[in-house]
Amino acid sequence: MSSFDADPGHVGTGPLGQRAHRRHIDHSARLERRLHAVRPGVWTLVGNGLSNQTFIEGPEGLIAIDTGESVEEMRTALAEVRAHTSAPLAAVLYSHFHYIGGTKAALDDAGRADLPILGHERIPLNLARTSGEIGPAYSRGLIHQFGLRLPPEGPDALVNEGLGLHFRNPEHAPFTPGYVPPTAFFRGGERLTLAGLAVEIHHAPSDADDSVTFWFPELSTCVQNLVWPTLFNVFAIRGEAYRDPQVLLEGIDHILSLEPEHLLGTHGPPVSGAAGVAARVTRYRDSIQFLWDQTVRGLNRGLTADALAHQVRLPSACEDDYLTSEFYGVAEHHVRQIAAGLRGWFDGEPGKLFVLPPAERARRLVEGFGGAAEVRAQATAAKGSGDLRWALELASWLVGRTEAEAGDRGLLAGVLRAIAQGTPAANIRNWCLTRALELEGALDLSRVAEHRLRSAQLAGRPPREVLQLMRVMVDPVWAEGIDLHMGFDFPDAEAAGLHVRNGVSVATDGAGATTCLSVRWADLVRALSGEVRLSELEASGALAITGDADLARRALAVFDLPGLRG
Repeated sequence: MSSFDADPGHVGTGPLGQRAHRRHIDHSARLERRLHAVRPGVWTLVGNGLSNQTFIEGPEGLIAIDTGESVEEMRTALAEVRAHTSAPLAAVLYSHFHYIGGTKAALDDAGRADLPILGHERIPLNLARTSGEIGPAYSRGLIHQFGLRLPPEGPDALVNEGLGLHFRNPEHAPFTPGYVPPTAFFRGGERLTLAGLAVEIHHAPSDADDSVTFWFPELSTCVQNLVWPTLFNVFAIRGEAYRDPQVLLEGIDHILSLEPEHLLGTHGPPVSGAAGVAARVTRYRDSIQFLWDQTVRGLNRGLTADALAHQVRLPSACEDDYLTSEFYGVAEHHVRQIAAGLRGWFDGEPGKLFVLPPAERARRLVEGFGGAAEVRAQATAAKGSGDLRWALELASWLVGRTEAEAGDRGLLAGVLRAIAQGTPAANIRNWCLTRALELEGALDLSRVAEHRLRSAQLAGRPPREVLQLMRVMVDPVWAEGIDLHMGFDFPDAEAAGLHVRNGVSVATDGAGATTCLSVRWADLVRALSGEVRLSELEASGALAITGDADLARRALAVFDLPGLRG
């Protein structure tokens, strides 16, 4: 199995003019929009968005599992299932924190605000994490991995997402957010009765540590987030925490122990028939074990991550089933992630121990190869001969230099586009095309290269929580030599404080502060979001500083927030 194929014979054209690997185009048929009637009283809607919405009917009502990315997405799913049942909604279950953005539509359908909503206890923590300190990096990663800024048609247009047809179905615009927090939390291990049905909940970390498996023993139906319509994504190119295959295997083995007649997932079509489920899920779990086992075997033999990425190859039989095919990520990246997850970034290769700064390394490599013209010629030749890995490295050197030219960026973009068209993996195609468009100047993602706090995002959060978030926005050069504990006296919110010291910012309760700032929390929120300057608040009398005012202004200016600088 290869991550990409330079043979143009494997490239096809999609219905919107997309140029992509034929297997990638063909995968769209598996993800087409369809409400699958799995068995009496069980439906799962595929193709409505990135995730499925599943409905289980019991004697006392309907259980909805996951609500998609928006109110519009869930409203559409409910309309589909309402053609088959009028049973009132009895509960909403969250499989994990990714696809729970349309729950308000479920409340509307139920006609009640007290509808039971159940989810894992870590869901609130994960939602806060992805919108907090790592917000810009997380958002940028989503744009690249899911091709959110690719053109609507033409060679670079999106084909599918590997797990679904769209991250967000364009038909559902404007994508109204409708998340509703769980009314009750579980940890896993619970056996509940919902809508008159027994439901067993098993904690099964997957691409999120709050993932669970739901087992309906009376229906021999399992709903889970472990078995996907593609090789499991141990490595997410958008950037995520390590997904330990050993933990994944425990969850998949639990599914096999249930011997389900029907297997439904957060993505892809259902699988029915106990024998077929067992055989296909066994091969799926074994593909994950294979990657882990062979990576560890290679590490023990002294191989580096670079060597292992090229040496470890899934058995050819994995290509016989889409469940174990590379339609999302690629095995060589998963191998690298396993190696890093087990041993960290340093894999024993001496040249990686103390690497030069990227721009300086690129400059020296280009000079050592005979100059930019020679590297450019070799990169062009490598691309023309289909040696895309070497062309990618050479072109990256050219672009990595401080003095990179527009033509160099165009060359690298062309190599990335060739890789995108030669891979069956959605993540790789989307990432390469998005990066190519950036290099060509057709796409500007600078807004997700920095924190941009919004009033609506901050207004409902406690001041100390927001001040804690700001610690990842400290410019250490500006903070040099500052040691000041500031207390904030908010007439409209709970008091809080910031201690800027040793190049870091620490949120406090304000006790013991040597300088006090009196300001409405609502006004400080406006400054944090850039709607007003701190100096304007002070000039208008909305902000008063008691203590060392000059040092307080300097301390607040250390943050990458224009509203606090002047």
